[in-house]
Amino acid sequence: MNHVLCLNAGSASLKFGLYRLDSKGDLLRCQFRGAVDRRDNHLHFRVAEANGAVLDEARWDTDPGAGAMVEIILGWAEAHLGGGALAAVGHRVVHGGVDFDGPVLVNAAVMRKLDALSALAPLHQPVNLATIRNVAALRPDLPQVACFDTAFHHTMPEIATRFGLPRALHDRGIRRYGFHGLSYDYVAGRLAQIAPGLAEGRVIIAHLGSGASLCATLAGHSIETTMGFTATDGLLMGTRCGALDPGVVLSLIRSDGMSAEAVEDLLNRQSGLLGVSGLSSDMRVLLASDAAPAREAVDLFVYRVVRETAALAAALGGLDGLVFTGGIGEHAAPVRASVVQRLGWLGCTLDPAANAGVREGSIAALGSRVAVHVVPTDEEVTIARQCGTVLRS
Repeated sequence: MNHVLCLNAGSASLKFGLYRLDSKGDLLRCQFRGAVDRRDNHLHFRVAEANGAVLDEARWDTDPGAGAMVEIILGWAEAHLGGGALAAVGHRVVHGGVDFDGPVLVNAAVMRKLDALSALAPLHQPVNLATIRNVAALRPDLPQVACFDTAFHHTMPEIATRFGLPRALHDRGIRRYGFHGLSYDYVAGRLAQIAPGLAEGRVIIAHLGSGASLCATLAGHSIETTMGFTATDGLLMGTRCGALDPGVVLSLIRSDGMSAEAVEDLLNRQSGLLGVSGLSSDMRVLLASDAAPAREAVDLFVYRVVRETAALAAALGGLDGLVFTGGIGEHAAPVRASVVQRLGWLGCTLDPAANAGVREGSIAALGSRVAVHVVPTDEEVTIARQCGTVLRS
């Protein structure tokens, strides 16, 4: 029995899932899920069975580096294959540019193209590619598959991909791409299972977390999204500013003498919820705080979600459903309530009891003209399925 190991690399953590495939390469089920993450200058390892039961935990007082994190996960996975074989490792890669509209087997030529896109996703792409290289160093003969956050948005109409810049720049690749595609792919597919009629309509999926974006889908396909050329665009996020007048960047460079590197750090790591609140990038901390700047950060987050939801509803020509996902979208009931309350004019009405208790399913009040759902996302499942597709080809 073949297995696929899915790796989802972040700046301070490496999430993984081990999935079993049948003889045709079709996904059967998740065997284990886990993560290695850095907390308080320590390295933590945790793995659980698919039902959530913790199977193994460990902690190291020193951080041996990202390569060691990969080695720990590979070693543990290979020791728990149950007589099967590891067929491939699948990776989340944030930016696929114009060339990659689906998963691809990694080789030297693919890596060169992905390296060239690192400047467009500085928080994620270098980490994603470093993980691929670490696996290659440890298991050089093991196939690896890159699965892209941008691929889901290749269905957007041409007009939605353009900036108001000279055509030569668009043709060179300076255009809107969109991100969080692995999450949107999963949620759109899951919605088709639990609410098939709604999934065929005009739906906005709100992936709200430390990275946040919205995607307008029509019959499950992306037609518009809030992120653009990079994952800094769109909504207010944990440490990213979201949509910004480019004149601000020019002013910071000309008037404040900031370098391009300093501006990049400001926009990606010092802004967003952290910058506005001066307290934290964590929505849980801000919701629990009585400090005025913390409340303002939450209010601004909600305001931007509401404003962009209205814009995407216009792109869709109406709205049949709103779906919340991501860490904030799935767990922050007060944020969902604030968003839906401000979208009452669109026909959204919330059931407070459902909003407080539902983990997956409808949270709309009876008679709401717009369906409102919570659907937990699962990027690793999407990666596993896409790996199976590549292995079958």
